[in-house]
Amino acid sequence: MHQRPALTPLIAALPSTVPFVGPEAQERESGRAFRARIGANESSFGPSPRVIERMAGIAQDMWMYCDPDNHDLKVAAAAHHAVKAENIVVGEGVDGLLSLVARMYVAPGDAVVTSLGAYPTFNFHIAGVGGRLVTVPYENDRESLDGLLAAVRKEKAPLVYLSNPDNPMGSWWEADEVIRFIEALPETTMLVLDEAYGELGPDSALPPIDTSRPNVIRMRTFSKAYGLAGIRCGYAVAEAQVIADFEKIRNHYGVSRMAQVAGVEALADQDYLRNVVARVAAGRRRIADIAEQNGLQPLASATNFVTIDCGRDGAFALKVLQRLLSRDVFIRKPMVPVLDRCIRVSVGLDHELDIFAEELPGGLASARGN
Repeated sequence: MHQRPALTPLIAALPSTVPFVGPEAQERESGRAFRARIGANESSFGPSPRVIERMAGIAQDMWMYCDPDNHDLKVAAAAHHAVKAENIVVGEGVDGLLSLVARMYVAPGDAVVTSLGAYPTFNFHIAGVGGRLVTVPYENDRESLDGLLAAVRKEKAPLVYLSNPDNPMGSWWEADEVIRFIEALPETTMLVLDEAYGELGPDSALPPIDTSRPNVIRMRTFSKAYGLAGIRCGYAVAEAQVIADFEKIRNHYGVSRMAQVAGVEALADQDYLRNVVARVAAGRRRIADIAEQNGLQPLASATNFVTIDCGRDGAFALKVLQRLLSRDVFIRKPMVPVLDRCIRVSVGLDHELDIFAEELPGGLASARGN
């Protein structure tokens, strides 16, 4: 028996779990490809044609390292939001940026506040730095702003996470409520305001960006509305010193040359973005109609998915999910109590939603034991 190098006590104590089991792993296990991939909140509409053309045109340049400063993409994102380049940091999607934030603001044992059932990758990164997660239940299927604020004050938390619009429920708060929340936070608490779905919801949900406030980090991604989930690219907008602090630890070669160019081109094609947003809204209506036709209750959504109340408990909703997976329809569901009564269906292409409409009645009947 060989001895092995010791992990740090922190890492040795962590469970060997990951936030998500990808659809690819599920396909490998079943030996079949999914017919409808409508579970990961990707954009089946894909990126802008001009983004695709530009990516194809620079494929031969991939022998070069990326620009470690992400200069062109920082400048483009800054112009898009009417801020300065010094207010932008680029990372490997929101997930990569969340990892940095955890390392920047959370010491072992620190309390970190989030909502019970919110985006699990955030929790994963907090555990990885030894933070102590404090969770606040959702209230009427929305993250509870008052509950989060009370927990922050009670725990003297250095970090709090809020997604708006929200995953996994698709709910949102209007900008004036988010501003009220920000202004009530202690100045020593950093807010991660995850706006990954920001382009897909109402403009009224997005507060004006204020880069003078040093305790708010706004996060955006190219994975959702821009249809570039596969390139892993996102950015954060914050006060200049906060951005400078990211520079101390970020992976300077983490965002590929291809991703940087694609991001610049995606931001430039706002006409395509508006087209996608309209198609997503139509897809949400279609999913809601399918749910209602099957006696289920769709929740209002400001994202590219619809969360559907299955009308019973979590065990029943899990059966519905499993029956749909067995019919090669990939969806997901919230897993914490109360929220777990639902399934979550991403907007897909017409033929994918046709398959969902065809298979849902049988999946429900099987889950009910009929």
